[in-house]
Amino acid sequence: VQLQASGGGLVQAGGSLRLSCSASEYIFRLSLMGWYRQAPGKQRELVANIGTGSTNYADSVKGRFTIARDNAKNTISLQMNSLKAEDTAVYYCNAFRYRDYDYWGQGTEVTVSS
Repeated sequence: VQLQASGGGLVQAGGSLRLSCSASEYIFRLSLMGWYRQAPGKQRELVANIGTGSTNYADSVKGRFTIARDNAKNTISLQMNSLKAEDTAVYYCNAFRYRDYDYWGQGTEVTVSS
């Protein structure tokens, strides 16, 4: 299973970045898709996820990040606005199906300079 994530980079505080993740049609159609992040020295945490009709966000990103799902392209995106230094982390795309699988992408690095 391949989850291809892209879009990370270096940005100044207050700036924006957009992450994208593509998956195979079969996996994308069946999965709860999401973004997680792991900052240096910290545990991996949920940023946002999206099912067929609902979204869920970590409190720390509500109002700043938006997750979206493009079913025609088998892609999810994460629009990140008003970035803060504490958003610096490696961001991972995830595809989850209960009692079936839990797949991870390779990670894309986001660095926010203050």
